[in-house]
Amino acid sequence: MADGVQSGDNGQGNNQHGSLMQAVKVAQAAPLQHAPNGIRYAAYGQNNMAPGELERMVQAVPTAIAGALSRKAYYFIPLAMSAAPSTPEREHRGSGEETMIATAYASELIDQAICHRNVPLGSDDGVFISTRLLNDRFALAFEFFINVGHAFVEAVGVPEAFNKLVWDQALKDVRGETSQDAWESRGQSLIQARIGTADPKLHIDEKSKSDYLESAFSDAVAIYQLSLSVDFNYSELREREYPLLAPQPLAERLRLAAKLFPPNPGYEFSIRYRRRA
Repeated sequence: MADGVQSGDNGQGNNQHGSLMQAVKVAQAAPLQHAPNGIRYAAYGQNNMAPGELERMVQAVPTAIAGALSRKAYYFIPLAMSAAPSTPEREHRGSGEETMIATAYASELIDQAICHRNVPLGSDDGVFISTRLLNDRFALAFEFFINVGHAFVEAVGVPEAFNKLVWDQALKDVRGETSQDAWESRGQSLIQARIGTADPKLHIDEKSKSDYLESAFSDAVAIYQLSLSVDFNYSELREREYPLLAPQPLAERLRLAAKLFPPNPGYEFSIRYRRRA
């Protein structure tokens, strides 16, 4: 593949299932590329990604967002896993266990693989994303953009204009949310309590409110970037565990994201309520 280093023995041995390498070794072997927007990334191993596909996805991150991610390095590898047995607590986010990378797809490793692992790499934070676990363009792009959204919040925080819009929507009890985390923290932040026989009073849990606004912003920024990279239907965002945010409130969030972080040249943001036949 043209986007990175093909899996070979790399001093680690090689077989029909590929080899396992320490994530830090992969980082040493895979030279980082710099996208025009400033994102640093590399592809390694048998990623099953078409030439140009990765570059197009990475460059979809608006420059105004990418500028806050100077310490992030994204590695697109076949499968990432912990050296220790996988548990629900270890999924997605990096933990203390060593991260291992499969340089090629292996069906027997799927149950151990996780969507991504964060690995300290000196002064950088390496994010290793499993391309073969997220085996379609929509899922892979969404995983990458969710990571970008969370990283932006960690570095910069949530813009006040977005906080105001989303909290106003929550107070109006708009239907649904953009993720399970946002749905749960929204419910925890708004508590109805009766004081004696008086009318219900609204109590706000400030910690849950902060968690909610951060989750809602990360989700909205990810969906916005996804719209720049992939053509998809609103219904594809739906998950079973929570009701998806209604189309109009979601559109308001995405339009604000586009205003705050304009698309890079060559990318276009648009919302179409009906597809042409």
